[in-house]
Amino acid sequence: MKRRMVSTLLCLTMAAGLMAGCSSGGGGSDSKGSSGGESSGGKESVVIWDYFETDAQKNMMQDMIDGFNESQDKYEASHVYVPFADYEKQLTLGMASGELPDLVILDGCGMASFIEMDLFGDVSDADINWDEYMEGPMSSTMADGKHYGIPFATNCTALFYNKDIFDAAQMEYPDENTTWEEFREMAKALTKDGVTGFGNAATGTDEGTFQCLQWLYTAGGDYQNIGDGVDAYKLMQEMVAEGSWSKDCVNWTQSDANNNFVAGNLAMQQNGPWQIPGIEKDAPDLNYGVTVLPKKDADSGQATSILGGENMGAVKQDDMSGAIAFMEYYDQTDVMVECMKQYGSFPPKTEAAQDSYWTDDPIQKAFIQQLDTSIPRGPSASWPAYSDAIQTGFQEVMTSAKTPDKAATDTQAAVDKVKAGEK
Repeated sequence: MKRRMVSTLLCLTMAAGLMAGCSSGGGGSDSKGSSGGESSGGKESVVIWDYFETDAQKNMMQDMIDGFNESQDKYEASHVYVPFADYEKQLTLGMASGELPDLVILDGCGMASFIEMDLFGDVSDADINWDEYMEGPMSSTMADGKHYGIPFATNCTALFYNKDIFDAAQMEYPDENTTWEEFREMAKALTKDGVTGFGNAATGTDEGTFQCLQWLYTAGGDYQNIGDGVDAYKLMQEMVAEGSWSKDCVNWTQSDANNNFVAGNLAMQQNGPWQIPGIEKDAPDLNYGVTVLPKKDADSGQATSILGGENMGAVKQDDMSGAIAFMEYYDQTDVMVECMKQYGSFPPKTEAAQDSYWTDDPIQKAFIQQLDTSIPRGPSASWPAYSDAIQTGFQEVMTSAKTPDKAATDTQAAVDKVKAGEK
């Protein structure tokens, strides 16, 4: 009861603040769906919110809904588009007003905060093959041992490399055995003639945290233990200082990094599989490969990467049977595989990810391998605050505003402050 009261008050407080910032085009009545009720055909309505914008994503969503509707005669599913920029705002407002869908597809790292706010209901009794899901994506849908939804799509970042640049320098390509020292030597040797050895997205937002955090984990730290990963700070600062890691990364988004890689300005980049369709369309002759991110040293296991992707959460209400039925439909391996082929991401189930569509393609296969050691951001209801503190530290290191040791100490203090506020 105490948690529910706190959650309701928090929701109302957030909603009041968010309403002040709503514009006429920010969603409004056109961006909302309501759960329950009957569709025009007499079936029970199942409303799903999503923020998918590309034609491929929209087609995937409609095909999945059509397949569900044709597979049974009790429910009629439909979906409502809510702009990504307004998504969490509309969910928060919906909690205050009661205007909510039955299912929500949302960024995986944002689910923990909404579980804490009591948006999602416990679906642990659903007929879902829980043990078939990858551990990382599954953990982002859970709290206190309970399931509040299922992973929908998953991805991560890996290391892209320009084969022509490596061939011209007569250097071997990076692979799963490449260590930080070897990676640094490659990047340094390839930094010449207008080419920088390596670049990533280190902008001062969660997009930057998504790309930079894996270096901290690979060094031995984690999002609550910064000092144990100080070697990552040292590597970054030293490579930026010698020019082999682009100093412009602190202002780069993932699209910026990819654009520089495609243009031949970077020999290597850290990025994700969502860039592949654009490369195939805009630079079909680019001779490149993808492998897992470099590991710390020869005795270390495969490097960590950070999970991206979406989850499907069931909104808490008296009757959640429609939402559960839809999740059970998507849980079917063949359904999931077809959806993810259209979507351009990876299935979060181990068996589904072994489909030949991904395993027979060397570039896609590299991401499947990297997913084996990928972990979610957090998960924590306070993730935005953690992310701000962590990415500030990375930016301070990469701009040489602080030494690695000083940045680690200050970032740890900021992280500890967030952690203390959770208790």
